[in-house]
Amino acid sequence: MKILAVIPARKGSKGIPRKNMRFLHGKPLIWYALQNAITCSAITDIAVTSDDNEVLTYVSQFDVDAVERSSQLSNDDVTLDPVVYDAVIRMEREKKCVFDYVVTLQATSPMLKRESLMSAIEQIKKQNLDTLISVEDNTHLSWRADSCGYVPNYTERLNRQLLPKEYKETGAFLISRRECVKENGRIGKNVSIFPLSESETTDIDNSNDWNLCEAILKRRKIAFRADGSRELGLGHIYHTLTLAYRLTGHDVTFITRSDYSEGLEKLRTSNFPLVIIEREEEFIDYMKVNKPDITVVDCLNTDKNYMLNIKQFTKRLISIEDLGDGALCADATINALYEGVADNRSNCYFGYQYACLREEFQLALPKAFSDEVKRVFVMFGGSDPNNYTKEIYDFAIKFHNEMPQIRFDFIAGLAYDVEKYGIVAVEDCNIHVYNNIDIVSKYMKDADLAIIGQGRSIYETASLGIPTIVIAQNTRERMHTFASLGKGFINLGLGENIAGDTLEKTVKWLITTPQIRHEMRESMLAVELKSGVDRVIKIILGE
Repeated sequence: MKILAVIPARKGSKGIPRKNMRFLHGKPLIWYALQNAITCSAITDIAVTSDDNEVLTYVSQFDVDAVERSSQLSNDDVTLDPVVYDAVIRMEREKKCVFDYVVTLQATSPMLKRESLMSAIEQIKKQNLDTLISVEDNTHLSWRADSCGYVPNYTERLNRQLLPKEYKETGAFLISRRECVKENGRIGKNVSIFPLSESETTDIDNSNDWNLCEAILKRRKIAFRADGSRELGLGHIYHTLTLAYRLTGHDVTFITRSDYSEGLEKLRTSNFPLVIIEREEEFIDYMKVNKPDITVVDCLNTDKNYMLNIKQFTKRLISIEDLGDGALCADATINALYEGVADNRSNCYFGYQYACLREEFQLALPKAFSDEVKRVFVMFGGSDPNNYTKEIYDFAIKFHNEMPQIRFDFIAGLAYDVEKYGIVAVEDCNIHVYNNIDIVSKYMKDADLAIIGQGRSIYETASLGIPTIVIAQNTRERMHTFASLGKGFINLGLGENIAGDTLEKTVKWLITTPQIRHEMRESMLAVELKSGVDRVIKIILGE
């Protein structure tokens, strides 16, 4: 079976001068139609018809026929029908054959996928159609003008999914049986449509269309590998979600373990595409099949073989907060928390400059400083494995007798069981408890003093200028050196080593020394934290 693809490429574009040869994401616009035609196995011959010597010279480098179009067929008012017909007649004369089908491919539809083109050719043959036209779903509440004014194209206002289907032609392709291709038309009697995916339907008519296609072509397939649980904490999940939300326009997928239920639940509520695995081997299997452009691994202590296995199936591998040997295999290693452990490699990015504040903290503004402490904020991450929340809670109840005017706000995470430990609000003691809340900054920003773990929350209180007492959950957290006096923190060290009355003395001291708290606040606000996400995104994308 002989199938001819005809690619019209007229010179005189007024909306975008020299449109067909302008570079779109590093390639001439016409290159995309050429590649679809060349790589579509069903197409036997390809003709590019143009009055532009630049186009004809360029396409001659490929296995296609460059057909010089006459001036009569290059005027603004000439439709595609006689242009395609002319190319078909000349190609049949040149090839000494009669084609079975003719595929008109528009150079102005660079988003068309080869797979869609191949499926369309199969459809027209299988269904014995005369003509198959690429379309997009254009079902909307719409209006039209008539002699009486403007009238609706519908009888009843319904949600879009309940309206009768309406389709609009795209310029991607029009496939016709050869006998239907005439000087004044390419449409036969037996006609059907081929709906394209939304990402394939853009026809470039103006600069806005061009910019849209450029953005789509820059889209990357990005895989995030992260887990969260009571034991691990949920920091890895929140961190990767912060990055994913900033990667709008890219194709983001999360991969997580089924046995880490708390992290799995949080990812499910995010509505990102989610792949659930039971074993790490399944992640490698996912990589083999999907081959993401970029893979971000936010897991602790990876080994070299694990990361090398991943790297062979991705163009760019990013390691987040990983102190294992596997991090050495990554194209870039990013670690905002462990500032003092970076080696001299150029692809290591360590320090608070790469802290990724969640969007709520990007937007929240510090409140005015108060000489009087009215509210104390307490939070120990998503799981609080050492149950420091309970210790501070018991302290707060006793403390109420001494300073009843001070309110304590306890924030418990998704993986922390408040009922098990009896962490409940006690209004008579001015104690309030919030479990698994979405907007932490809503409660944090009103605090005059904070007591938190030594995880990512240190950047959050710093961004709001809240004088903070820090208690580390484990020796690994002690490596988060940002939580220092020079940055505005009172660091009490590892929780298990803190003497019984140390916390009480520290809280009382800070409450009664507003000058110290003011200095802590100023030290915090002097640190620029809000650009960290942008820095990390550029590293991930390799920009």
